[in-house]
Parts: sequence; structure tokens; C-alpha cells
Amino acid sequence: MSLESNNITRLQVDGKEIILIGTAHVSKNSVAEVRETIEKERPDSICIELDQQRYDSIQEKESWSNTDIVQIIKSKRAGFLFANILLSNYQRKLAEQFGIESGQEMMEGIACAKEYGAELVLADRSIQVTFNRIWRGCSFWEKIKVIFSIALSVVDDEEITEEDLENLKSEDMLSAALSEMGSAFKGVKEYLVDERDQYLSQKIKNAPGNKIVAVLGAAHVPGIKEEIYKDIDVKKLETIPPKSKVGKVMGWMIPIMLIAIIVATFIVNPGSGWEQAKSWILWTSLLAALGTFIAGGHILSILTSLVVAPITTLHPLLAAGWFAGIVEAHYRKPKVEDFESLPKDLGSLKGLWHNKVTKVLMVVVFANLGSSLGTWLGGINIIGIFINTFS
Repeated sequence: MSLESNNITRLQVDGKEIILIGTAHVSKNSVAEVRETIEKERPDSICIELDQQRYDSIQEKESWSNTDIVQIIKSKRAGFLFANILLSNYQRKLAEQFGIESGQEMMEGIACAKEYGAELVLADRSIQVTFNRIWRGCSFWEKIKVIFSIALSVVDDEEITEEDLENLKSEDMLSAALSEMGSAFKGVKEYLVDERDQYLSQKIKNAPGNKIVAVLGAAHVPGIKEEIYKDIDVKKLETIPPKSKVGKVMGWMIPIMLIAIIVATFIVNPGSGWEQAKSWILWTSLLAALGTFIAGGHILSILTSLVVAPITTLHPLLAAGWFAGIVEAHYRKPKVEDFESLPKDLGSLKGLWHNKVTKVLMVVVFANLGSSLGTWLGGINIIGIFINTFS
């Protein structure tokens, strides 16, 4: 059973009264509505649409200064951090335009929980899990589209009208920030919205107490109303799907096949074999170096990607961008002020390329993209030479 009034939805689930407050994440009206509703209802628990990582970033705004960017690269999280920084910039631009701090309605929920002694429940799934589930579902070309969709959020200077802001109440904030991604990747809604509706609904109905208020983006309300009466396996939704066995086998088989093709060509025609080897080195090296150059990498980072790309592209567990990124971090040495100036620098392409933090991350991402493209083009050329040799 549900009774709705404006942005408030009341549900009765397993003897509990659950009150959903549908918000726009940069709306002053939403902030006021959160406080008014909690003051009136005095719930036992307050659920907010945050995970532990985003909660910590709100509570400890200086935590950026403790980021070990080299460790992030070594742990293969550079792409995730880069995407997270760019996505947070989307909310920042909206917040600046409308004169409100992004996510303030969540902060209001946190403050009310402390003020009225309610249990605070972080009800959303880890953003890193969400990103990883999206990433695992993308093909190589879809990943490129996703990256460019995220990057477009930086250069898009079009102002949002008040009407557009209200429309955000019918769209998840992450989906809005990745508006181009819907056409680039058909599964984006499943991972960004549908799965999180299921996750949020289970967390909300399992919150302690008989009266629960949940503060969340209004886009999730319809899904939660449907999912909250079901028994959801949260552990399954928290699991990052392993790479398929086929993918792992192909990751090793393709390099082995390419090497075998070059060796076979050498035996029949050494000249053609050398041509294949040169083709592989040139395509992978030059495109990895070009990617590093486009990212504004240090000359030593460019040379690093140039040297390592032909080797890393033949090893599924290595990536040219990791080596180039570590070199970049060593010479650029991002400082506390670079992390502190991220909000300002992300407002323009010049700032994006100037900031040492984003520069290091871009070196990792673009060097990897370049070497991956070189792998495809070099491989095609190797196969072409092989066919001509044996025909």
C-alpha cells in the first residue's frame, strides 16, 4: 500500500512505515523538505543515498590531500578515480549555478540523524562496485564511448534551467551526468539505476526501527516502490563479475597467436617477419606515446609508454599506462594544493590539463587507450602480412 503527496511516498512494508523523500541533488527545496519531513516524522532510522566512500568524502573534505596516486595506479584504480572526479564535477557545476552545495540534502539527513538520535543508514551500493559492473559489461569500443561521454561533462558549459533542474527529479544523477552513455552502452540503466533500486530497497526495509525515512534521488522512487516488497540478494549485487574464462583465455591466446604468426612468417620469409615485428612495435609504441602526449605527459612519460607498449600489449596483466602514469606521478608530484584546486580546475579544459592530479590520471587512461588501439591495428597488419606471405 502506498500514499503519495508531492515528493513524499509512504509505504507499509513488513509492519514498518517507510517514508521515501524524492529529491533533486542540487535543489534548495529538497533540502528544506528533508528537514521538515524528519522533524515531523521523528523516524527511528534515516537512510541516505550514499555509500561509505561518498559519506567519508562529505565528512572529511580534506581527505584528498592524503591520496596516494601512485598506489592508486598500482592497484589499477586510476580509471575509476578519473571517472569519479569528472562525474563529481557535473554536480559541482549544477551546485555553483544554483548556489547550493552538491548533495546538501544528504548532509541535511546526516545532520538530522545526529540531532534527533536516529540511526543513520548508508543505503547505496559502493560507487566503485557500480562502475566496475558497468565496465565489465562494456566492449572495448563501448569503453571508449563511455570515457568520452564522461569527458564531455567537463567541456559542456550549457546552463541548466530551473525547469531542467526539476526534470532531474525524474532522472538519476549519475545517469544525468552520463546522459550520452545511454546510447553508447545499452546496459547503463540496468547497472546505474535498476540494480541500485534493488540494493536501496533492501537496505531501506532492513533499517532498524518501525519508522524509516529514506532520502534519495527521486528517480529511484518508482523502482524502490516495486522492488521493496521483494527479497533482494544484496551480496549478489555487491559482487563484481569475474572476467569470463573465454576472456582470460583470449587475453593469453591472442598474444601467443600473434607471436606464432610472426615466427611462422620468419621461417618462410625473414623479410616479412621483420616487417611484422616492426609493424607491431610502431603501432603499439607510437599510439601509446601519442596518447600520453595528448594527455600532456612529461617527455619521460611519453618515452616510457613508447618503450614499454610493445611488451605490455603482449602481456594481459600489464598495461603501458601504469608505467607511464607512475613516471608521470614521480616527475609531476601532485601536491595538496592540486587536490584542493580540483573543483576550480575541472571547470575548463585548460584547468583539466594543468592540474597535476588529472594530468597523471589522464596519462594512465590515454596511454592505455593508445596502446589498445595499437594492438588492434598492429594485429590486423600482422595478419595481413602473414596472409600475403602464404598466399
